[in-house]
Amino acid sequence: MKNSLMLIARRTFTTVNNNNNPFSNFTRCYSDLPSQSIPAPNSKLFVGGLSWSVDENSLKDAFSSFGQVSEVRILYDTDTGRSRGFGFIQFSNDDDAKCAKDAMDGKALLGRPLRISFALEKARGGPIVVPRLQSSRHNS
Repeated sequence: MKNSLMLIARRTFTTVNNNNNPFSNFTRCYSDLPSQSIPAPNSKLFVGGLSWSVDENSLKDAFSSFGQVSEVRILYDTDTGRSRGFGFIQFSNDDDAKCAKDAMDGKALLGRPLRISFALEKARGGPIVVPRLQSSRHNS
């Protein structure tokens, strides 16, 4: 909660107006948060790249050697009932989660390489700021 309030408090809204371009009157949202590509370690991991045949039990078995797994959740498509290819694993402590991330990131499970990162907190309400890469295009 405190981090969410800090994020909201640091946002600045500005209006950009360029008389030469009638489509340039818009609002941008900037954030002065430190650039950090890896979120702080926590005990919940995001696991992407899952095969459709992976279920909660097989995912728990694959990660239980790194520590006590308290929860496993795979997200499924509501229409087809098929896995959406990602899920979450909750460990009982942060060190076990870090060990599992370091050991399993990029490793194959049922023929597909896993992409593992620390899970982010679910953002509810308010705008989400997505940083844009600087364009290398030149106007001609």
